[in-house]
Amino acid sequence: MDKKLFSKFNPVSAKQWKQKIQFDLKGADYNDTLVWKTNEDISVKPFYHSDDFTELSTISNTKATNWKICQSIFVAHVEKSNLKAVNAIERGAESIQFIIPNEDVSIKNLLQNIDLDKIPIHFELHFISENFAKQLADISTKAGFKIQTDIINNLAKDGNWYQSLNEDFQKFENIVNYTKSLTVEVSLYQNAGANMVQQLAYALAHANEYLNYLNNSSLLKEVFKSFEMNFKISVGTNYFFEIAKLRALRMLWKTLAAEYQINNNCHITATPTKRNKTLYDYNTNMLRTTTECMSAILGGANIICNLPYDAIYHKDNEFGERIARNQLLILKHESYFDKVDNPSDGSYYIETLTNQLVEKALDVFKNIENKGGFLKQLKEGTIQRKIKESTNKEQLQFDNGEEILLGTNKHPNLNDRMKNELEIYPFVKTNQRKTLIEPIIEKRLAENLEQKRLKNEN
Repeated sequence: MDKKLFSKFNPVSAKQWKQKIQFDLKGADYNDTLVWKTNEDISVKPFYHSDDFTELSTISNTKATNWKICQSIFVAHVEKSNLKAVNAIERGAESIQFIIPNEDVSIKNLLQNIDLDKIPIHFELHFISENFAKQLADISTKAGFKIQTDIINNLAKDGNWYQSLNEDFQKFENIVNYTKSLTVEVSLYQNAGANMVQQLAYALAHANEYLNYLNNSSLLKEVFKSFEMNFKISVGTNYFFEIAKLRALRMLWKTLAAEYQINNNCHITATPTKRNKTLYDYNTNMLRTTTECMSAILGGANIICNLPYDAIYHKDNEFGERIARNQLLILKHESYFDKVDNPSDGSYYIETLTNQLVEKALDVFKNIENKGGFLKQLKEGTIQRKIKESTNKEQLQFDNGEEILLGTNKHPNLNDRMKNELEIYPFVKTNQRKTLIEPIIEKRLAENLEQKRLKNEN
């Protein structure tokens, strides 16, 4: 094409657009009518323009076409989990995440008949063991292993260390030496109700606790020559904001990594949030997870593990997991989400949101560091209190019908009956016990409403 498209049209400035909009509002106030604020205190405008930028952003180096479909498997039985993994790979899974509950798991049997040169394997360990991590790290593989041990996440979620602060960090240091990687679990904060700025700031402060410790132990420079940072993050249905959140996370990590002069690339594993999933009208969960996976792809996640539509009330089952995997297969192979690199680059809206999230998260991060760091604020209960404030605000919005979950607090099907469908308990469990700190509790928005409906079922 010799001539540029639309070259005969004169450019329209942001000021001209705003004047036209103001004229069409017929006297109504522009800001009161069309500009709205999010829970992150970000003002969203009705349009974005190149005039908003002093310079255009650079091209991101994350290739959206490189994302992989992951199947998550909790290893309750080694042989069954192995067969499940092999079957998932045959049906389109490109990566496997094994959730390992204890050291008794036989790695050899678990990995049988899996091509380790082609299929990346992730191990999420629910315990801390130097020997187990070393066994995994010693296995030769071209596709790569990711061994995920996050002792701070265990403290935040459980309220206690595995053993003690000193013992956990000593073992953690040795594990990092074997695995040459760090993992920060960010999903806990999202599923507990933290807003996006908090999620990003806590992810950075959480990571900084590890970097501070390793830097003081003189291990950092040696290990981090071949180091990789892993973030595990949950994605909600605020479509464009979630895209911006993942992009902001990479920018924030680059900023932090530059301070330590270490590898500034990070690996992101994304999964849909549980926060907005519902018991009633449960098929709507498939719509939610589809848009959430789309945000993760466009935001540049490396690995995406979809959440089955019935995960909150059914035990693991072949049908739910197959549907979840097929959603990703359709996105990748039928919706062309594997064809375009960096598709969100150049979107004035997304670029603006990304920059605002970065700036606000950095402010919160600096405040945490100035007050002693993430662990100190966890022990004092400050992080828990801030998350509760965000949770309560969002809960009130849901209860008032401002935050909508279709089929639950908007257009509910009152003929739905779920009492006999519950295979697992879908609500927060209360277990009185002594803890070092107040644990951060994951809770879905619809829980209170659903409990009332269950009691009223015939």
